[in-house]
Amino acid sequence: MHGFYKISSCKKMIKAFFIFNFSLLIFNNSSFSQNAAARYEIDAKRIGVSPVDKDALPRSREFLRLDSTYYVGWMYEGMYKYDRSADYLGYKNAITPLRKAFDLIQKDFGGDFKNMYSDIVFLQQHANRYQDLLTIGEALKECYDNIEMPDSVMAVLDNIDEYHFKKDFFGVFYHRAWTYHRNRFFTSKDHPFLKNSIEENEKMAFQWCYNGFDFIEKNKADNDAWFGPEQAENDRHAIYHYLALLHCYNKNYDSSVYYYEKLAAEGGISWNNYGGMQSEIGNFANATDYFMKDQDKAFLPGMLREPYYYVPELYVYAGRTKDAINMTQGIITSSGSTPGFGWYNIALGRSYLYDGQLDSCEAALDKAANFKELHIGTTLTQNQYDFTINLLRVELADKKIEQVKFLNTGWWYSPMGLYNIATLKIEKMMAEYVVVNQLIFNPERDRLVYDLFCAESTTSFDEAWYMMKDFSPAFFTKKYEDYQHTDKRSNVQRYFQLFAAKFKWENGNKEEAKKDFENIDHNVLLDTGYEKLFIARLYESLAKAYINDGDKSKSQQYSNTLFEEYPQLIPFSGIKMQMKLSVSGVDDDATKKVISEIKSCSIDWVNDAADAPSAAISFEKKSGKYQATINVQSSNGKPIVQNQKLIFQNPGGAGSEIALRLFGKGGALVFEQPEQK
Repeated sequence: MHGFYKISSCKKMIKAFFIFNFSLLIFNNSSFSQNAAARYEIDAKRIGVSPVDKDALPRSREFLRLDSTYYVGWMYEGMYKYDRSADYLGYKNAITPLRKAFDLIQKDFGGDFKNMYSDIVFLQQHANRYQDLLTIGEALKECYDNIEMPDSVMAVLDNIDEYHFKKDFFGVFYHRAWTYHRNRFFTSKDHPFLKNSIEENEKMAFQWCYNGFDFIEKNKADNDAWFGPEQAENDRHAIYHYLALLHCYNKNYDSSVYYYEKLAAEGGISWNNYGGMQSEIGNFANATDYFMKDQDKAFLPGMLREPYYYVPELYVYAGRTKDAINMTQGIITSSGSTPGFGWYNIALGRSYLYDGQLDSCEAALDKAANFKELHIGTTLTQNQYDFTINLLRVELADKKIEQVKFLNTGWWYSPMGLYNIATLKIEKMMAEYVVVNQLIFNPERDRLVYDLFCAESTTSFDEAWYMMKDFSPAFFTKKYEDYQHTDKRSNVQRYFQLFAAKFKWENGNKEEAKKDFENIDHNVLLDTGYEKLFIARLYESLAKAYINDGDKSKSQQYSNTLFEEYPQLIPFSGIKMQMKLSVSGVDDDATKKVISEIKSCSIDWVNDAADAPSAAISFEKKSGKYQATINVQSSNGKPIVQNQKLIFQNPGGAGSEIALRLFGKGGALVFEQPEQK
């Protein structure tokens, strides 16, 4: 999840405290060791020009011509580049001048910094130098963080800590906690400051938070006198943010809620992170509300806006696939090819996938795979990014196979059908091979995948099923039975129950699995607004279980309910459900061909079944093109598709597209015939 507080808090604290407590002073010249006149001129010319202004870069060049051994010119160049960076190369280029400025300011003024808190008059006299040091250090640290150089991040923190400032404007303690947490899955072989397990690294993250509390308390009396009685609580507030994240990841949910509620009461909460925590414990309605509170928050430029990744996933849970598509398309259009673009395309790919738009899903995933993403201000990693794309590709390949079967009931004796399925099975096998290898070498696989819900995860519970279902059902049956005894999340227990039952089914224990499905259906209370995907997977399982028993009536009952809850899943489920069809309007060779193609799909067409959904298709012809208007109602009269239009010129493939749209699939108004492969 985001470390938004981490990025912005240092600058805000520095600015707030220094502006409030000290008037802006002309720089004194007590530390000038050489070229005093040039430095005096530089200090005079920098007044009124911020290091991030559009004029800062030419000013930096002027300052460097006057005295290249003075830190100010390098600071202006570095801050200008840092402020405008949006990719790896930008941050890398900003490091060189920032590093030069960081070293030079300490070379000339290090003695002043060591005595900064000797008395308040001294601090007032050197406040601007002090602010420059922290500003340069913060930007340099962020550049290192954004291009995955945690050793250099820790070196900057250690460097600042060596001055033993009595007030932690820089956030040394919680930045260290964040750095341990963000890199928890590495070991000392990768980065020497780390420990050798996730557990040890998490312990260090907690310890640095507690060290921060000790530091605040130790210096409280002096800082209260200098900065006011509220200063200590403000500093503790910053650490609460990280403790809330850490406790959530370590499944101490009561403690996480405690710190989030303290932050909320004091007006400094990241609703985005609290939303992730609520999602992890299965409170999806709360999670959506909290994420949406931060939807329009002023995130720093170039930062992933996590609500636009996670809310579409929650919409998928709720069956609101069209809303998920619209939301992700909107953020992609507004943000362009800046950091976050890849994540948004992954979210868009997922949204298309659950809406039945497989071609659009593939295009979005390809865009994400070809984009060089930066993971700024977030614990989300490149490994997670790659894993999520590949896992969605596994599900996509699985659904492509099922779509071939759905669109042609005679696929098994069609050479083209057999070839397509064989090709897709190879595609799926290759995707599974990549995912399994990524998983084997991921020390967080239990936490991020098998736990089904984790605020730090980038995949959904349903996607996890597509990865696990083809591997060792006996192992996973036991695993999800064990979770029912060890996991404290009451709202997630039903997901463990469903997975255990589904793995029993995969392992051949069909009668026992059926009883488990029925028990969940009869005894588990659900959030019917936000758990439609869970409900749909349960009804899908029950429909298959009853058809396996030969009870077509009961199977149709659950198929109908599945159709009402999440119709887009049915074409990819292997369920052949009953449906009534009426056709009106233009009746010519083209429309006859379309209807013939529709009827060749895996749908049990009936004429007079009272408990079957009904579909109505009306054809019009204008200027050589046909328009089909589609309406579908469930067996209970609930509208599933309302006046959806599809314009086509050639009938080939249009029938297949209409058949998919009978089940709620979205798509373009104008149908373009797919290329023959």
